[in-house]
Amino acid sequence: MSKADTLFINMCNKILKEGYSSEGQTVRARWEDGTPAHTIKTFGVVNRYDLSEEFPALTLRPTPIKLCVDEMLWIWQKKSNNVNDLNSKIWDQWADETGSIGKAYGYQMAQKYKFSQGIMDQVDNIIWQLKNTPYSRRIMTNIYNFQDLSEMGLEPCAYSMTFNVTGDKLNGILNQRSQDILAANNWNVVQYSVLLHMLAQVSGLKAGELVHVISDAHIYDRHVPLIKELISRESFPAPKFSLNPDVKDFYDFTVEDIIIEDYQKGPQITGIPIAI
Repeated sequence: MSKADTLFINMCNKILKEGYSSEGQTVRARWEDGTPAHTIKTFGVVNRYDLSEEFPALTLRPTPIKLCVDEMLWIWQKKSNNVNDLNSKIWDQWADETGSIGKAYGYQMAQKYKFSQGIMDQVDNIIWQLKNTPYSRRIMTNIYNFQDLSEMGLEPCAYSMTFNVTGDKLNGILNQRSQDILAANNWNVVQYSVLLHMLAQVSGLKAGELVHVISDAHIYDRHVPLIKELISRESFPAPKFSLNPDVKDFYDFTVEDIIIEDYQKGPQITGIPIAI
C-alpha cells in the first residue's frame, strides 16, 4: 500500500466518523438540480508527503497526472486565466463567454511587484530566491488578493505556497481554504508534488516534503457512498516518478517531461457529481 493511500484513507475515515455535518445549515453550493449540497467536514487537516520516499499518486483509483500538471502549468507557467489555454474542461463552468475566469489564479501569478532584486511576478521571484537566497524564510506566493475577489470566477481554493530549503532539499507548504476531498484531494497533491520536483530540479535541489494544510476538508453528501467504496479497495505500491533531466528552465517544462512508471491502480470512478 502506498503511503498516499494510507493518508487518504485515514483522512476520509476521520471525516466520516468525526466530521461535522452542514445539514440544517444554509449553504452556498448547489447540485445541478438545485438541491443544497451539504457536506461532512473536518477543520484543519494536515497531511505530509515525503517526496524523497515516493510519488503520492493514489492507487485506489487513477489520478490523471498529466491533466493535473497541465492545470498547474496553466497557473504557474502560462500564468493564464483563460480556459482556452487549458487542455481540460474543469474550469469551464466558472468561465465567461470569452473563456476568462476573471482576476483569479494565473492572473494573480502574472502581476508584477517591486521586490528587492527588481520588478517581477511571484513565480519569477520564487525561482530567483531559490537560486540566489535559498535559505531565506520569505520564499512564498499568495494569490488570495482581497481587492480582486469580486472579479474572480471562483475565489482561490489552493491559495498559497511557502517554500523552505533544508540542506539540499526543497520543501513546501500548500495552504488550501477549502477542498472537495473526492474530486480534488489527490489532484492537488499530485500537482504541487510535481511543482516541487520541477522547482527543485531547476534550482539544483532535491524534492523534499510537501505539507498539505486544508482548512475545510469536506465530503459532499452525494459523495459519501463513493468515498466509502473507494477507501475499501485494494491498494498498490506507489508509482515511480521522474522528470526529463535535460530541462533546466522552469518555463521549458511540458507535461511530456513527466515520466510515470509502474502505476498500478484501481478502476476510475465515473460520473462524480460536482457541486457549484
